[in-house]
Amino acid sequence: MRRAALVTGGASGIGLAAARALAADGASVALVDIDRDRGQCVADELGGVFVHSDLRTRRGCEEAVLEVVERCGGLDILVNNAGFQHISTLPDFPEDIWDEMLALLLTAPFLLTKYSWENLKRSGQGRIVNIGSIHSLRASPYKAAYVSAKHGLLGLMRVAALEGAPYGITCNTICPAYVRTPLVERQVRDQARTRAIPIEEVEQKVFLGRAAIKKLLEPEDVGRYVSFLASEAAWGITGSVQTIDLGWTAT
Repeated sequence: MRRAALVTGGASGIGLAAARALAADGASVALVDIDRDRGQCVADELGGVFVHSDLRTRRGCEEAVLEVVERCGGLDILVNNAGFQHISTLPDFPEDIWDEMLALLLTAPFLLTKYSWENLKRSGQGRIVNIGSIHSLRASPYKAAYVSAKHGLLGLMRVAALEGAPYGITCNTICPAYVRTPLVERQVRDQARTRAIPIEEVEQKVFLGRAAIKKLLEPEDVGRYVSFLASEAAWGITGSVQTIDLGWTAT
């Protein structure tokens, strides 16, 4: 029987790369995204399922899992990827944006894990893969909500790994440095305009300044890692932080 995978934020970027990698492995992939048109297009491409849902709400998380289980016949793999970024100083950080970011980046992974748990137990080899960030391990200015949520994700992962171990459920978090996603490309363009310097210089000096390898990651680099952690070969890896950080944390 084909394994069923739920990938949040699967319409673009890392989520899309993860969905493609899991589909290539033979999994039945369900994409959960707020972008209805793009999400359905990707689902059609992969022969999978698209579920439109707002994961910033408890109801959205619960209904997404229920629909995926109903349409796929179960759930074996959960990939918590959906998120967004907002940059602001602490004194000026909008409180409503803080609430939205924590809801999507931290509370949603908790709720999706909670609502998926019984199905992952029944699988016997349930896999939870969280997409963290270098900001799960390091801080940068002007990213209070993002850094807080990504740090919190590691605590959630460790608890899920301990509680899931008796049932064959593993839970790990991939922490990449900057990945060439639409979100990061917009940030690069914005920085280039603000600083009046070429895009290439922004990448090298701003985004890769603390990295040993001066090259942005591609979504596929992370997608392949998701594929491995979701595989039978990774049965003994749980509660771990898997860094793809271009040597950032080596300094």
